[in-house]
Amino acid sequence: MKNSIIIFTDGSSLGNPGPGGWGAIVSDGKIVVELGGREAHTTNNRMELTGAIEALKSIKGKKGDAVIHTDSRYVINGITSWIMEWEKRNWMTKQKKPVENKDLWEILWRLVNERDKKEKISWQHVGGHVGIAGNERVDEIATAYAAEETMALYHGPLSRYAHDIKNIDAKRAKSASRKESKSRSRVKAYSYVSLVNGIFKQHATWGECEKRVKGVSGAKFKKALSKEDEHAIRAAWGGCKIPPAILTQNIL
Repeated sequence: MKNSIIIFTDGSSLGNPGPGGWGAIVSDGKIVVELGGREAHTTNNRMELTGAIEALKSIKGKKGDAVIHTDSRYVINGITSWIMEWEKRNWMTKQKKPVENKDLWEILWRLVNERDKKEKISWQHVGGHVGIAGNERVDEIATAYAAEETMALYHGPLSRYAHDIKNIDAKRAKSASRKESKSRSRVKAYSYVSLVNGIFKQHATWGECEKRVKGVSGAKFKKALSKEDEHAIRAAWGGCKIPPAILTQNIL
Protein backbone atom coordinates (compact mmCIF):
# COMPACT_ATOMS: atom_id res chain seq x y z
CA MET A 1 0.00 0.00 0.00
CA LYS A 2 1.33 3.43 -0.99
CA ASN A 3 2.13 6.08 1.57
CA SER A 4 -0.18 9.08 1.63
CA ILE A 5 1.33 12.54 1.92
CA ILE A 6 -0.87 15.06 3.75
CA ILE A 7 -0.47 18.70 2.75
CA PHE A 8 -2.17 21.90 3.94
CA THR A 9 -1.44 25.25 2.24
CA ASP A 10 -2.58 28.83 2.66
CA GLY A 11 -1.73 32.36 1.62
CA SER A 12 -2.40 35.80 3.08
CA SER A 13 -1.84 39.45 2.21
CA LEU A 14 -2.24 42.46 4.48
CA GLY A 15 -3.94 44.60 1.90
CA ASN A 16 -4.54 43.22 -1.58
CA PRO A 17 -1.94 44.02 -2.84
CA GLY A 18 0.32 44.47 0.16
CA PRO A 19 2.86 42.52 2.23
CA GLY A 20 2.04 38.82 2.01
CA GLY A 21 2.93 35.44 3.40
CA TRP A 22 2.35 31.78 2.64
CA GLY A 23 2.32 28.68 4.80
CA ALA A 24 2.36 24.92 4.28
CA ILE A 25 2.30 21.73 6.31
CA VAL A 26 3.71 18.56 4.75
CA SER A 27 3.57 15.14 6.40
CA ASP A 28 4.39 11.64 5.16
CA GLY A 29 2.58 10.12 8.14
CA LYS A 30 5.71 9.96 10.26
CA ILE A 31 7.37 13.37 10.03
CA VAL A 32 5.78 16.83 9.83
CA VAL A 33 7.49 19.77 8.17
CA GLU A 34 6.12 23.30 8.35
CA LEU A 35 7.09 25.77 5.63
CA GLY A 36 6.58 29.50 5.30
CA GLY A 37 7.76 32.63 3.50
CA ARG A 38 6.83 36.16 2.56
CA GLU A 39 6.91 38.82 -0.15
CA ALA A 40 6.96 42.56 0.46
CA HIS A 41 4.32 43.40 -2.15
CA THR A 42 1.95 40.77 -3.46
CA THR A 43 -1.66 39.55 -3.50
CA ASN A 44 -3.61 36.93 -1.63
CA ASN A 45 -3.98 34.77 -4.74
CA ARG A 46 -0.25 34.82 -5.46
CA MET A 47 0.47 33.70 -1.90
CA GLU A 48 -2.13 30.91 -2.15
CA LEU A 49 -0.41 29.66 -5.31
CA THR A 50 3.05 30.00 -3.78
CA GLY A 51 2.04 27.89 -0.78
CA ALA A 52 0.96 25.05 -3.09
CA ILE A 53 4.09 25.40 -5.24
CA GLU A 54 6.49 25.29 -2.31
CA ALA A 55 4.70 22.30 -0.78
CA LEU A 56 5.01 20.33 -4.01
CA LYS A 57 8.66 21.33 -4.40
CA SER A 58 9.32 19.96 -0.92
CA ILE A 59 8.09 16.46 -1.83
CA LYS A 60 10.02 16.07 -5.07
CA GLY A 61 11.41 12.55 -5.17
CA LYS A 62 9.26 11.33 -2.28
CA LYS A 63 6.97 8.37 -2.90
CA GLY A 64 3.29 8.48 -2.08
CA ASP A 65 0.05 9.97 -3.36
CA ALA A 66 -0.44 13.52 -2.12
CA VAL A 67 -3.65 15.07 -0.81
CA ILE A 68 -3.50 18.87 -0.79
CA HIS A 69 -5.97 20.68 1.49
CA THR A 70 -6.65 24.37 0.88
CA ASP A 71 -9.46 26.85 1.51
CA SER A 72 -8.71 28.55 -1.83
CA ARG A 73 -11.25 27.69 -4.52
CA TYR A 74 -9.16 29.87 -6.84
CA VAL A 75 -6.29 27.38 -6.57
CA ILE A 76 -8.45 24.26 -6.73
CA ASN A 77 -10.64 25.39 -9.64
CA GLY A 78 -7.63 26.77 -11.48
CA ILE A 79 -5.46 23.66 -11.28
CA THR A 80 -8.24 21.09 -11.82
CA SER A 81 -10.31 22.85 -14.49
CA TRP A 82 -9.53 26.35 -15.68
CA ILE A 83 -5.88 25.80 -16.55
CA MET A 84 -6.67 23.40 -19.41
CA GLU A 85 -8.84 26.05 -21.05
CA TRP A 86 -6.25 28.74 -20.46
CA GLU A 87 -3.62 26.68 -22.26
CA LYS A 88 -5.95 26.06 -25.22
CA ARG A 89 -6.50 29.81 -25.51
CA ASN A 90 -2.78 30.59 -25.19
CA TRP A 91 -3.19 31.84 -21.60
CA MET A 92 -6.10 34.13 -22.32
CA THR A 93 -9.44 34.28 -20.50
CA LYS A 94 -12.80 34.02 -22.24
CA GLN A 95 -12.85 37.82 -22.11
CA LYS A 96 -9.61 37.77 -24.15
CA LYS A 97 -7.57 39.14 -21.25
CA PRO A 98 -4.21 37.72 -20.11
CA VAL A 99 -4.53 35.20 -17.28
CA GLU A 100 -3.42 36.73 -13.99
CA ASN A 101 -0.50 35.07 -12.20
CA LYS A 102 0.46 33.11 -15.32
CA ASP A 103 4.05 32.75 -14.09
CA LEU A 104 2.94 30.93 -10.94
CA TRP A 105 0.27 28.86 -12.67
CA GLU A 106 2.88 27.57 -15.13
CA ILE A 107 5.19 26.51 -12.29
CA LEU A 108 2.37 24.78 -10.39
CA TRP A 109 1.14 23.05 -13.56
CA ARG A 110 4.63 21.73 -14.30
CA LEU A 111 5.06 20.39 -10.76
CA VAL A 112 1.65 18.69 -10.88
CA ASN A 113 2.35 17.07 -14.25
CA GLU A 114 5.80 15.90 -13.17
CA ARG A 115 4.39 14.21 -10.09
CA ASP A 116 1.31 12.80 -11.79
CA LYS A 117 3.55 10.63 -13.98
CA LYS A 118 4.32 8.46 -10.95
CA GLU A 119 2.21 9.58 -7.99
CA LYS A 120 -1.32 10.94 -7.83
CA ILE A 121 -2.28 14.35 -6.50
CA SER A 122 -5.77 15.11 -5.23
CA TRP A 123 -7.09 18.51 -4.15
CA GLN A 124 -9.40 18.85 -1.16
CA HIS A 125 -11.27 22.06 -0.36
CA VAL A 126 -11.62 22.80 3.36
CA GLY A 127 -13.59 25.59 4.97
CA GLY A 128 -11.56 28.50 6.26
CA HIS A 129 -11.73 29.41 9.95
CA VAL A 130 -14.05 26.56 10.93
CA GLY A 131 -11.63 24.94 13.35
CA ILE A 132 -9.87 22.47 11.04
CA ALA A 133 -6.47 22.24 12.72
CA GLY A 134 -4.27 21.99 9.63
CA ASN A 135 -5.99 24.88 7.90
CA GLU A 136 -5.89 27.05 11.02
CA ARG A 137 -2.17 26.40 11.43
CA VAL A 138 -1.16 27.27 7.84
CA ASP A 139 -3.28 30.41 8.09
CA GLU A 140 -1.39 31.34 11.25
CA ILE A 141 1.94 30.77 9.51
CA ALA A 142 0.94 32.76 6.41
CA THR A 143 -0.41 35.75 8.32
CA ALA A 144 2.57 35.84 10.68
CA TYR A 145 4.98 35.97 7.74
CA ALA A 146 2.87 38.66 6.06
CA ALA A 147 3.11 40.75 9.23
CA GLU A 148 6.87 40.03 9.55
CA GLU A 149 6.28 38.41 12.93
CA THR A 150 8.60 35.76 14.36
CA MET A 151 7.28 32.27 13.65
CA ALA A 152 8.87 29.03 14.87
CA LEU A 153 8.26 26.32 12.26
CA TYR A 154 7.95 22.71 13.36
CA HIS A 155 10.02 19.87 11.90
CA GLY A 156 9.68 16.60 13.75
CA PRO A 157 7.59 13.50 14.48
CA LEU A 158 3.88 13.57 13.72
CA SER A 159 3.30 11.96 17.13
CA ARG A 160 4.57 15.14 18.82
CA TYR A 161 2.87 17.63 16.54
CA ALA A 162 0.43 19.89 18.37
CA HIS A 163 -2.11 20.02 15.51
CA ASP A 164 -4.42 17.16 14.49
CA ILE A 165 -3.91 17.36 10.74
CA LYS A 166 -5.69 14.07 10.11
CA ASN A 167 -9.00 15.51 11.28
CA ILE A 168 -10.82 17.45 8.55
CA ASP A 169 -14.31 16.90 9.94
CA ALA A 170 -15.82 20.37 9.61
CA LYS A 171 -18.96 19.48 11.57
CA ARG A 172 -16.91 18.36 14.56
CA ALA A 173 -14.71 21.41 14.24
CA LYS A 174 -17.73 23.74 14.15
CA SER A 175 -19.19 22.05 17.22
CA ALA A 176 -15.93 22.55 19.09
CA SER A 177 -15.84 26.17 17.94
CA ARG A 178 -19.37 26.79 19.26
CA LYS A 179 -18.43 25.31 22.63
CA GLU A 180 -15.34 27.54 22.75
CA SER A 181 -17.42 30.64 21.91
CA LYS A 182 -19.90 29.85 24.67
CA SER A 183 -17.06 29.39 27.14
CA ARG A 184 -15.40 32.67 26.06
CA SER A 185 -18.63 34.59 26.61
CA ARG A 186 -18.45 33.87 30.33
CA VAL A 187 -14.90 35.22 30.77
CA LYS A 188 -14.14 38.88 31.43
CA ALA A 189 -12.61 40.67 28.43
CA TYR A 190 -8.98 41.72 28.40
CA SER A 191 -9.80 43.89 25.38
CA TYR A 192 -11.88 43.97 22.19
CA VAL A 193 -10.29 43.85 18.74
CA SER A 194 -11.52 44.72 15.27
CA LEU A 195 -10.43 44.41 11.64
CA VAL A 196 -11.71 47.00 9.17
CA ASN A 197 -10.35 47.25 5.63
CA GLY A 198 -7.35 45.16 6.62
CA ILE A 199 -6.45 47.37 9.59
CA PHE A 200 -6.36 45.72 13.03
CA LYS A 201 -7.16 47.76 16.15
CA GLN A 202 -7.47 47.13 19.89
CA HIS A 203 -10.22 48.68 22.03
CA ALA A 204 -10.54 49.02 25.78
CA THR A 205 -14.35 48.74 25.73
CA TRP A 206 -17.00 47.03 23.63
CA GLY A 207 -18.56 50.45 22.93
CA GLU A 208 -15.38 51.65 21.17
CA CYS A 209 -15.17 48.43 19.16
CA GLU A 210 -18.86 48.51 18.20
CA LYS A 211 -18.57 52.10 17.03
CA ARG A 212 -15.79 51.13 14.61
CA VAL A 213 -17.41 48.05 13.09
CA LYS A 214 -21.12 48.92 13.12
CA GLY A 215 -22.48 49.14 9.59
CA VAL A 216 -19.11 48.39 7.96
CA SER A 217 -19.28 45.58 5.41
CA GLY A 218 -16.74 42.82 6.02
CA ALA A 219 -15.66 44.12 9.41
CA LYS A 220 -14.54 41.60 12.04
CA PHE A 221 -14.58 41.91 15.82
CA LYS A 222 -13.90 39.69 18.81
CA LYS A 223 -13.36 39.72 22.55
CA ALA A 224 -9.76 38.97 23.57
CA LEU A 225 -9.09 37.23 26.86
CA SER A 226 -5.40 38.12 27.16
CA LYS A 227 -2.51 39.78 25.34
CA GLU A 228 -1.59 36.37 23.90
CA ASP A 229 -5.18 35.92 22.75
CA GLU A 230 -5.02 39.27 20.95
CA HIS A 231 -1.95 38.06 19.08
CA ALA A 232 -3.62 34.77 18.15
CA ILE A 233 -6.74 36.54 16.84
CA ARG A 234 -4.67 38.91 14.75
CA ALA A 235 -2.68 36.02 13.29
CA ALA A 236 -5.88 34.10 12.50
CA TRP A 237 -7.52 37.06 10.74
CA GLY A 238 -4.53 38.22 8.73
CA GLY A 239 -5.36 39.87 5.41
CA CYS A 240 -8.80 39.88 3.83
CA LYS A 241 -9.55 36.78 1.73
CA ILE A 242 -11.45 37.08 -1.58
CA PRO A 243 -14.92 35.47 -1.37
CA PRO A 244 -15.35 32.44 -3.67
CA ALA A 245 -18.25 34.14 -5.49
CA ILE A 246 -15.94 36.95 -6.63
CA LEU A 247 -13.14 34.65 -7.69
CA THR A 248 -15.11 33.15 -10.58
CA GLN A 249 -15.93 36.53 -12.11
CA ASN A 250 -13.84 37.30 -15.22
CA ILE A 251 -11.30 34.59 -14.37
CA LEU A 252 -12.09 32.23 -17.20
